[in-house]
Amino acid sequence: MKRAALLTAILVLGLVLSQLIPVILGQTSPHYKEVLQVMTMTLLAFIMIQVGREFEIDLKNKHQYLVDYGVAATAAAFPWIFCTLYFLAFLMPEQNHSNTPPWIEALLAARFAAPTSAGVLFSMLAAAGLSATWTFRKTRILAIFDDLDTVLFMIPLKILIVGWAWQMGAAVFTMAALLLLGWKLYRRLRWPYSWPWIFLYSLGITALSETAYILTRDEQTRVGMHIEVLLPAFLLGCALSRKHPREVIVPGENPPGLKAEEKVGVAVSAAFMLLVGLTMPAATGANPAIVLNMNISTLALHVLAVTVVANLGKMFTLFCYKKEARFKERLAVSIALFPRGEVGAGVLALSLSYGIQGPYLAVAFLSLALNLILTGGFIYVVKKLITS
Repeated sequence: MKRAALLTAILVLGLVLSQLIPVILGQTSPHYKEVLQVMTMTLLAFIMIQVGREFEIDLKNKHQYLVDYGVAATAAAFPWIFCTLYFLAFLMPEQNHSNTPPWIEALLAARFAAPTSAGVLFSMLAAAGLSATWTFRKTRILAIFDDLDTVLFMIPLKILIVGWAWQMGAAVFTMAALLLLGWKLYRRLRWPYSWPWIFLYSLGITALSETAYILTRDEQTRVGMHIEVLLPAFLLGCALSRKHPREVIVPGENPPGLKAEEKVGVAVSAAFMLLVGLTMPAATGANPAIVLNMNISTLALHVLAVTVVANLGKMFTLFCYKKEARFKERLAVSIALFPRGEVGAGVLALSLSYGIQGPYLAVAFLSLALNLILTGGFIYVVKKLITS
């Protein structure tokens, strides 16, 4: 758990720096957030390729993946629904800050609670020494499907706000094509897979994702075909063959499994944690993105309540897989899905770009920050449940 505690400390450091940098520098570069996003997505792609390399697909048991997808859909939908209802019941703004109806604002702001951060989760579970457990294997597929559902759920939300755009249909078609291609190429790509090559693949995936978004983006509606790197990176990892062909071995490379590969993996996880914290919107500085306009006690109460409500939404998995695992393992899976991160922060950034302000966003921002701080505690509880 020492490594997990270190990653948690780095994550919190990034979160603190995200609030201090606007105060120290006064005003950051207009491209500061974009650079952070590209760096974060590149490291996420690196982590997800490695996850895909270790992931075993049972091609004879396709039905199980349909069940897993259904469970993951609930894990993405319930926190969203619960937080939306809480926002509408207790935080309905007195005046609207945009042309969007309050209930649509609540739906968009509450999306922060839906996605489990796959990068944060996998890094922390691996650091805690849980990679060989049933909980890790099950959480791995659920977190990936969870994030995929989040991307799909965002499409009707964007339609409600800006109307139908062809980019949304293109994104769904592209994701379907990637899933089919990944299935067909499973373990068939005999490409090199030492860490320099994985990093090169990660850069390429991130570059393609951002280029597609920039080329298809409508400046007026801010809608573009954005394929999150998580899916293509994971599928590439699944497609890479385990047999390293001699003709592509580069002199001086370290085959996977050696100490150098492990050190690079830890370094990437640490850097990713720092960047996840740094990508949080600023509530400080001359022009804060998030305006905290409530008294401290009321704000703290709402933040705590929304955090509890959001994580309760992840608990549905407790009632699933009764034939596969005992109660404590199922509970561990539910708690393992609690960590949020870069995807939730991206939802908040999107909400800001649509002019949403007020109590919804302030409480969502602080709830996400609190959840980040508690990540190490969640993983500690998961380990205790598994080893007890």
